[in-house]
Amino acid sequence: MSAPVREALPLRHALALGLLHGPAELLPISSSGHTTLVPWLLGWPYPQLDPALRKSFEVALHAGTAAGLLIALRREVAEAAGGLDRRRAVLIAGSFLPPALIGYALEGPIERRLGTPASIAAGLLVGSVAMALSDGLSPQRRAREDAGPLDALLLGLAQATALMPGTSRGGMTLSAMRARGFTRPAASALSRHVALPVIVGASVLKGTRLAQRGVPPGAGPRLLLGAAASAASTLIAARLVPVERVGPLLPYAAYRSGLAAITLRRLRRSQT
Repeated sequence: MSAPVREALPLRHALALGLLHGPAELLPISSSGHTTLVPWLLGWPYPQLDPALRKSFEVALHAGTAAGLLIALRREVAEAAGGLDRRRAVLIAGSFLPPALIGYALEGPIERRLGTPASIAAGLLVGSVAMALSDGLSPQRRAREDAGPLDALLLGLAQATALMPGTSRGGMTLSAMRARGFTRPAASALSRHVALPVIVGASVLKGTRLAQRGVPPGAGPRLLLGAAASAASTLIAARLVPVERVGPLLPYAAYRSGLAAITLRRLRRSQT
């Protein structure tokens, strides 16, 4: 049974989830997975929030992250727009279309069947394996300028798999590019460049739908606070997290696996 918005999402929880969302989006650890698992593990009433309201709040978090990224990466975005050529256009289009089409076609089933703690734990583990295996491949000498149509398509498919909460958009695109022989800095740049159009596009689409439905009473301050906190934490995290990720992905894979193990253990205990 759904709980009233003021009880299910106190302002302090909306603030905390917004502050968490920025770093979780920039790191390959799944922001959507953390938005669900952290309240569930801490025993917050957030899971009792009406599903439509919960989705609206998550849209607000993503919108805040998109705004923060556009500000933090404004120079990169301006340079990319100024130097847009056929290769970059193919890269953006090829990486954008698969998640856009699959997300549009399967949005309903994904929201109904995925996003539970068990499925998020599975997504965390799948992503961890992909990250650990791909990051250990060799040789990896390709630069980001070497990316072609096939790489664009694989980036798009990687982003489409991240529609399953827990897998992580960043984790899957980094894995795809590392498996294709790109260096860590090149894979990081490609992952970042193709993620921004998808995040912005999804935020605009879902934000438009939310505006058409209208914001439920009492939800407005929580959505605004969450979005503002998400934008602020994204700006701060963008300064702290290295833009060109040169370290191994194994520590992130280990963290994700640990979070999945904690989740599965809690599920087992709740069933006994």
